[in-house]
Amino acid sequence: MDVKRSLDWSLCVVTDRGLAGGRPLAEVVRAAIAGGATLIQLREKEAGTREMLEVGESLLEVTRAAGVPLIVNDRVDVALALDADGVHVGRDDMPAHIARRLIGEGRLLGVTVGSAREVLAAEAAGADYLGTDAVFPTPTKPDAGPPLGLEGLREICRVARVPVLGIGGVNAGNAAELIRAGAAGVAVVSAVMAAPDVEVAARELRAVVEAAARELRDAPEDVAGGRPNAPPGGGLPGGGSMGKERPS
Repeated sequence: MDVKRSLDWSLCVVTDRGLAGGRPLAEVVRAAIAGGATLIQLREKEAGTREMLEVGESLLEVTRAAGVPLIVNDRVDVALALDADGVHVGRDDMPAHIARRLIGEGRLLGVTVGSAREVLAAEAAGADYLGTDAVFPTPTKPDAGPPLGLEGLREICRVARVPVLGIGGVNAGNAAELIRAGAAGVAVVSAVMAAPDVEVAARELRAVVEAAARELRDAPEDVAGGRPNAPPGGGLPGGGSMGKERPS
């Protein structure tokens, strides 16, 4: 699968078995994809290497069948062993430029950022997309520090040349605000993982994201064109472009 061709960034679902309530993770992911998830990130902080590989293999069967990329959080070694579609690294993980060298150009590299300076460093290291620090307060990242807020997200999107995914406290009630702030899509954990009906929750989020992007695409030029950053592809998230010109 050529994961860098016309990738849809609308809805990234990040796994958390603790929030899945005992449901098999592969089935939760299957339901999320059925509801419209366009990217899956395997994030299991407490799992050992062997366990991560076992979980990853079960998820790959689901994601490959659906044509949806699987990204591994933190663990470059696990991503390579699985032949996953990419890896996402944070500040305490392997440096992004080393991760890029190890995974090659054919896999996706995501990097966590919280400032314009970090955006520039991540892009220079070869990031294909950026995941933000928590935009809103979130229980899934209790040590995340003060949230970025929408203004912080807006500044990151203004500077970034690659797609930005907003994460942290995101749900169907506020996802549209992130798209309006310039994000190409949203990344969610509890809003889908903990939902009683995962497919319905994912479908609702996807619809909110697409509606917000459509609203921006159809807005008059002086409104839509004046935003700090537009989602790749001319307004709709994941419209097929991996980057854009940096604002002057």
